[in-house]
Amino acid sequence: MPATEVSRPPSRQQVRGACPHDCPDTCALLTTVEDGVAQRVDGNPAHAHTAGALCTKVARYTERSYHPERVLQPLRRSGPKGSGQFTPVSWEEALEDIAARLKAISDPQAILPYSYAGTMGQVQGESMAARFFHRLGASQLDRTICASAGGEGLTHTLGGKVGMKVEHFAESRLILIWGSNSIGSNLHFWRHAQEAKRQGAKLVCIDPRRSETADKCHEHLQLLPGTDAALALALMHELITHDWLDHDYIERHTLGWPQLRERALQWPPERAAQVCGLPVEQIRQLARDYGSTQPAAIRLNYGMQRVHGGGNATRAVACLPALVGAWRHRAGGLLMSSSGHFPVQTQALQRPELRRGPSRTINMSTIGRDLLRPASAEFGPRIEALIVYNSNPVAVAPESGQVVQGFRREDLFTVVLEHFMTDTADHADYVLPATTQLEHWDIHASYGHTDVLLNRPAIAPVGEARSNTTFFRQLARRMGFEEPCFADDDESLCRSAFGKQVDFEELLAHGFASLKLPDAPYAEGGFPTPSGRCEFFSQRLADQGLDGLPDHVPNREVAGSSKQYPLAMISPPARHFLNSTFVNVKSLRDIETEPVLEIHPQDAQSRGVTDGAVVRVFNDRGSYHCRARVSERARPGVVVGLGIWWRKMGLAGTNVNEVTSQELTDLGRAPVFYDCAVEVAPEPVA
Repeated sequence: MPATEVSRPPSRQQVRGACPHDCPDTCALLTTVEDGVAQRVDGNPAHAHTAGALCTKVARYTERSYHPERVLQPLRRSGPKGSGQFTPVSWEEALEDIAARLKAISDPQAILPYSYAGTMGQVQGESMAARFFHRLGASQLDRTICASAGGEGLTHTLGGKVGMKVEHFAESRLILIWGSNSIGSNLHFWRHAQEAKRQGAKLVCIDPRRSETADKCHEHLQLLPGTDAALALALMHELITHDWLDHDYIERHTLGWPQLRERALQWPPERAAQVCGLPVEQIRQLARDYGSTQPAAIRLNYGMQRVHGGGNATRAVACLPALVGAWRHRAGGLLMSSSGHFPVQTQALQRPELRRGPSRTINMSTIGRDLLRPASAEFGPRIEALIVYNSNPVAVAPESGQVVQGFRREDLFTVVLEHFMTDTADHADYVLPATTQLEHWDIHASYGHTDVLLNRPAIAPVGEARSNTTFFRQLARRMGFEEPCFADDDESLCRSAFGKQVDFEELLAHGFASLKLPDAPYAEGGFPTPSGRCEFFSQRLADQGLDGLPDHVPNREVAGSSKQYPLAMISPPARHFLNSTFVNVKSLRDIETEPVLEIHPQDAQSRGVTDGAVVRVFNDRGSYHCRARVSERARPGVVVGLGIWWRKMGLAGTNVNEVTSQELTDLGRAPVFYDCAVEVAPEPVA
């Protein structure tokens, strides 16, 4: 070091942020930055819900931002679709060509956005992107792939995606964890459940899989997939026959009780036990516990609504708290999603008034089928262009054999905004480098708690990465869109997301702000339904020609009903992945090792399947290969294909969605991932 040079200590700071991923916890982050480089990501201890703790996935977030395989410059396809062969180009060249290709499409409805929850942010999700597609006149995307069946079920019962506050589960005396592996997918709720358990509460897990959460609960009801409504109706039957009811609450704060009572009385525990594949005494005991314990709370999650009758099942479970008056207590009631509590200013962000002319809507869950459809009077123009952001449809959409076939169309122009060369990026004409959460502004609601979180950029964009909002602003300019709203910067968008309903200065100062909500929001009714009551009977559904009451709607592909495909399959996420995110983070992939199928010893023995052997899982839609894990985590007749691996990281270039169906749920137009019949066979050794 020259004598005149003075050493400087490294510049070190902590930047407040928010986890962007599709998880109910929506954690507050602290990113430690030294000399412009993110060193680590921690949970913010000042945020009560996060309390300084992160899941294993997000604790390794810097591994994603600085991943050696990250896309850091625009790429143009130079080989066949799916080959992964690309050539670097400049941003200017990419934007000019993309704009020219889109302008050449005569009917803008032939252009489709495809996005979901790669980020849950209000700004990097559907703000500038929605403005662009509205102004363009593109087809609209029905974003159904995760939660719309349950969301619609809640809306027709409670009035929206609303419920109790998650922190009050710590005071509950009985907690039903229904359709959720909370240890893996809702870690901070699990902390509250554990506190309740230490105070003497009973924890009951209701799940077709003996999950890590089931291991830690006092009781596990390992029902068959798609039978949750039958169980809920049997619980109602027992509440009625033993008079474990809050008659005053029912009289003053519910609608349709006489009709629901009549239906529930058709479901004695013996009938439900046969449908659910449960011991009848387990059902009776659960009803006894629920009818005699206050406060009782239900943590309902989205796993149970990914079947044909998922909307009805959600409705049936959501009726239970009103029957016993659980809503009177702040530690009683139900939580599936809290997102309906947030006053998001959707119109201000998305500007739907920019749309001119007609528009059709394409369901994201049937993208495989729709990419292959020709133009017709019923369907409209053939899909000619696709812009994908915040999603990896080739890996995550159902019946992926058809999805791949659609994405390989040479006449389909596809642009993908991504961090990595995913299965979808491999099929693109252009892959454009997107920023990660550490590199942009955003603002977040939550579906698991009731705080708004602000995300500040901690570092400059790596390489040539640009945010989603930047891309759509720049593309709008090249398309000739001159409306002033396309000049709004990201901080302005963050400020407009909640308007005056949330103090933005508080967000700037602390990184989070709590919604001002009552502790027991429905203690005296006041549900956000048309009647203001918990609607056991929904006139809105009846007006659509549907059943106004919840009912058990059987799976289309019931376990044991087909000799050819006798096994039911569910495909919950592997613990260290989140949908298809994090699959390429080596430290996490090393924990999961490879795609596996959990199969009960009885089913394995009858098929000659041994633990650790490679098996083929198949039905008429396709097949995939994975490693068998012979385990009682799966119940007899049900196999568990843990997902969602990238196809190209699968054992034979496919993943679990090769066999899932593009059929839709009873309510909400959602996919039926867990309504899937398969057969399993050993793969012969070559």
